[in-house]
Amino acid sequence: MPHRTLPFSPARTQAAIGAALALLMLCTRGQHFASVHALPSASWAVFFLAGALLRTRWMFAGLFALASLLDWGSYAAGTISDWCLSPAYWALLPAYGTLWLAGRLYARLHRDEISTVARLALVLIGAAFVAYLISGGCYYAFSGHYTPTFAGFLPRIAQYYPRALGTLAGYVGTAFALVAAVRAAAVRHAVTPREARA
Repeated sequence: MPHRTLPFSPARTQAAIGAALALLMLCTRGQHFASVHALPSASWAVFFLAGALLRTRWMFAGLFALASLLDWGSYAAGTISDWCLSPAYWALLPAYGTLWLAGRLYARLHRDEISTVARLALVLIGAAFVAYLISGGCYYAFSGHYTPTFAGFLPRIAQYYPRALGTLAGYVGTAFALVAAVRAAAVRHAVTPREARA
């Protein structure tokens, strides 16, 4: 029976994944010198993947600090306006925390078998919905840009949640496909020398 293999254990692997996630956020978040404008923000996926793949809790704090630094740095540079940097900005902390905890949950559910894709999909659907309710709901209610009503918020869920879920699923699916490919290559590399000796 396949056993649990997440989060990853070797310290070198942990460091490499952490650096890759930070680089992904750097390249896709906001408008600054290193951003790749053709790519949607990977921030939600970065926090989910950090929860699933990394052991240390400090990575959550580091990634949130990086996200905030990029946002406020872009604002200071004049590449973004203060539209998003409202009092509701700090709702991102529990929203990203939800995604990170969902990654932790998925790490417990993960098995190295194809049936785990359904578990991953269910966790992503739920995590994205809760994260959007927190981030989108707080922005709608507390940013000062809207006159909030429950009826007014419902269409925003229908408009923005599917897009957020799609982006999250795209990045996470790509990341786990890479993980599977690397593991398959490692298995082939380990088997080949034994076959050569035989």
